[in-house]
Amino acid sequence: MTQNLILPAAIIFDMDGVLVDSNPFHLRKWIDLFQAHGVPFDERELPRIVLGPPNEVTFPLYLGEGLTREQMRELSEELEENFRRAIGPHARAFPGVQRFVEACHAEGITMAVASAAIGKNVHFLISALGLRHYFREMMTGDEVSRPKPDPEIYLKTAQKLKVSPAACAVFEDSFVGIEAAKCAGMKCVAIASTFSAEDLGRETRADLILHSFEAVSLQTLHALFNGAGHKL
Repeated sequence: MTQNLILPAAIIFDMDGVLVDSNPFHLRKWIDLFQAHGVPFDERELPRIVLGPPNEVTFPLYLGEGLTREQMRELSEELEENFRRAIGPHARAFPGVQRFVEACHAEGITMAVASAAIGKNVHFLISALGLRHYFREMMTGDEVSRPKPDPEIYLKTAQKLKVSPAACAVFEDSFVGIEAAKCAGMKCVAIASTFSAEDLGRETRADLILHSFEAVSLQTLHALFNGAGHKL
């Protein structure tokens, strides 16, 4: 029975590293690009730098500040076309995602995606996962002017859903994404798929940290909104 559960008015999901295990493919696209252009990089530090921010933030860090907007657009198209080609046959939702999304849908909870990824990637992957019909809105990096950790993407999503930010629960995996959700005044569940639970607990303000969606339920959301957030 769920009628006595305190639940959010809306749930907003980041995409990469939250709904789908796409980050290995994102790392590979950057490695291939850097190697093709002879750009040095530290593979151990790469995840912290490139997972979360949009391409336009990352390019100057490795390729210099002199890139024109057109050069960045061409590089981004090269990157993302390679990404979609590589991940297409392997796109699978994380274990537990389908079950949880179906449970929230059955409960009548409004759901949305808010991803810093470009629109082509978001629509491609969410459709490949077979989840498109569950989401009322899909906000992408193309629709905001300030990237995470700025809260713009989450505030705009709440506005589109016509719900208060304080009534939203966000699922995130990255440092910048968690900070964006918290700056938007939302509850945030961090999934330790990209970074360790220890690092997320030490370096973020997530209300709840879980190892996977297999540990997530409607009761989890109730505990979060009933003042019982915790870290596992």
